[in-house]
Amino acid sequence: MLKNRCAIGIGGNLGDAVGTLIEAVKALSSHPDCRFVTASKLYRSTAIGPEGQPDYANAVLLLDTALDAWTLLDLLQHQEQLAGRVREIRWGARTLDLDILLFNQDHISDSRLCIPHAELCHRAFVLLPLLDVQSETAWPSQLDIYARLKDPKLSTQIISRWPDPRWDTACNELRLHSRSC
Repeated sequence: MLKNRCAIGIGGNLGDAVGTLIEAVKALSSHPDCRFVTASKLYRSTAIGPEGQPDYANAVLLLDTALDAWTLLDLLQHQEQLAGRVREIRWGARTLDLDILLFNQDHISDSRLCIPHAELCHRAFVLLPLLDVQSETAWPSQLDIYARLKDPKLSTQIISRWPDPRWDTACNELRLHSRSC
């Protein structure tokens, strides 16, 4: 039974970032313990971290899963490795970044996992896509996305829609498939 609803932040800025995000969403959605619910629009954002990086492709994916949060984290990290992610520089360029942003209304804080994600409220490239999917779930009561987006510190983060028809096509196909299951 797929009893857990989770929001996954998905991003990348190396190679065909949009293609990599699509493949990751398809792989996660095809896992026997996961079901695609919906995904946000695709966004482009400037990198936070070392200078000289390409812009990021970012989105938020909603999944229903039978996995617990730690097993889901293992699955996400495995998917990152399959996509060629190398962890050398904090906030450095990467082929794929998958983060559990929210897991039900749980609060988790241990050596491996922090939910809600520790940087969630400081990243416009996470909050804006969360707005796209918020009608599909109930977030923790203290998460007022609109109020967070009004924070002046977020106004310096450059984010815009990334109109790539491959993203919209893939997400629509996954929505249709998940409804037929």
